[in-house]
Amino acid sequence: MLAYHYAFIKNELDIGCFVTSISTEFDRVSMHGLRASLLRKQVACLNQSLYEIRMPTMPGMEIYSEVMNQHLQFLKNEGYDYSCYGDIFLEDLRQYREQQLASHNISGIFPIWKRNTKSLISEFIDLGYKTIVVCAKEELSEFCGRVIDHDFIKDLPAAIDPCGEHGEFHTFVFDGPLFSSPVKFSVGEKVIREFPAPKSAQGVGDSVKALGFCYLDLIDE
Repeated sequence: MLAYHYAFIKNELDIGCFVTSISTEFDRVSMHGLRASLLRKQVACLNQSLYEIRMPTMPGMEIYSEVMNQHLQFLKNEGYDYSCYGDIFLEDLRQYREQQLASHNISGIFPIWKRNTKSLISEFIDLGYKTIVVCAKEELSEFCGRVIDHDFIKDLPAAIDPCGEHGEFHTFVFDGPLFSSPVKFSVGEKVIREFPAPKSAQGVGDSVKALGFCYLDLIDE
């Protein structure tokens, strides 16, 4: 959201759409678990259009890359030359994005790259944006469902990045200065789901532990 804020305020980009991958089976945002209906309302409240990339549940990298490449080529053919991301400091993720984009002659833009994450989240709050945690690692389940404010940041364990840049938590932004109106929703149940550890986290001969995540269901009103 803050990356979009900077791109919009500086007026350096003619932003044509938001792009998000959605699970075909569950009709929810991949990883975040957010209902697609709320995503569409969020984008509408930002006076933007949404381009949905439908994905199978937990696709392997081969299938993921194939689907993404098909859509990137379509977007390039539609006249899109740039893709804007909110990444902050994960070098391997940025490199992966830029490599995928380059094969379609699309350039990546990273408005908040290398910014201090504590300063970023404080700025986000002070600007008047509001966001709620909808997914968190199981050990951080007590934070799932909390709206991020300065008290939230104080309560986070010291080892946790305040922007969740290591994937510790994911959020849903529902209000702020660029919104025409707040996104209305009600809070549903919390559930814990386990997923196989990624191959990169599996050592030879090690017993592989599943990764647990806490999800909060937000219900469209």
